[in-house]
Amino acid sequence: MLQLKYLYENYDLAKFSLKNWEYDAETLGDCLQHFRISSNAVYPFLWQGKMRFLRLSPVSEKIESNLKGEIEFLCYLQSRSYPAVIPVASNSGKLVVTLDSVWGKYYASVFLGADGNSIEATDCNDHILYAYGKALGQLHMLSAEYSPKIRKWTYRDVLLWIGKTLGKYHAPNKMLVEVAEVKQALDLLPQTNDSFGLVHYDFEPDNVFWDETRQCCTVIDFEDGMYHFFLLDLEQALDALLENIPADRKLIAKTTFLRGYQSVKMLEPDYAEKLKLMRRFCNLYSYARLIRCIDEEYPNEPDWMIRLREKLHSKIVFLENSVTG
Repeated sequence: MLQLKYLYENYDLAKFSLKNWEYDAETLGDCLQHFRISSNAVYPFLWQGKMRFLRLSPVSEKIESNLKGEIEFLCYLQSRSYPAVIPVASNSGKLVVTLDSVWGKYYASVFLGADGNSIEATDCNDHILYAYGKALGQLHMLSAEYSPKIRKWTYRDVLLWIGKTLGKYHAPNKMLVEVAEVKQALDLLPQTNDSFGLVHYDFEPDNVFWDETRQCCTVIDFEDGMYHFFLLDLEQALDALLENIPADRKLIAKTTFLRGYQSVKMLEPDYAEKLKLMRRFCNLYSYARLIRCIDEEYPNEPDWMIRLREKLHSKIVFLENSVTG
């Protein structure tokens, strides 16, 4: 998540950025109002009546090679006919544009809209959940064959960043111990083409769209991808999916998702035990991002920011309490 100071809408910045792409000027003002800001600012707009999305992020908040590595991977998936979000080149042919503006330096990219509805907005029936699991298995099969020119960071890089962040913001010592233990455990796992590669990281129901017409899933938001064990994506997807499934359907939903996954990629016999380690990694990464997000306080904070800070602080406490020591 971006630091709180970046969570304000900035329509002028969005309009300045869109000078690098084509857009329908007559609908721009109305479209931009449907923005959302979390780990990026995302502004919808139309070009020739078709929905596109402008993604903006402060340069200080991102690693350029990760952004460019994401775009390269998306182009690879497109070449392999995998249904993922499609990046759109700027008027000068760039897929990632670096902007110098009066608001600071920003990275800008544009993506085509995905057809259908996010899986979280569907009834999550067995047919959709099977396709959802299958889409993840297909993604991992393609990732196993992928050789990038621009390599994104690895779980070791992320753990190093987490450790530095915890030190900078004075996290409890038990959290630093957890970083060391998780790194040691991950380092002991064998890294094979079957088990390790470029993961999506956020393969959650709000980032996968179900197209009823074409009967397939389209995947968006690859930005947080890293080199990690494929089981990480499985843990993230199942955790988010089951959170919103009624108790009496959780088991069948999980089983159906896993059947879809295993229709294209087999799971290791001891995968369930390894998912616990993946959850510990995800919790640490969330924790580090959250303490960084809310650390700075600003004069005259609006009510929504005060409420958000309280909500995020509660999440931080929850994550701290989940670590023993």
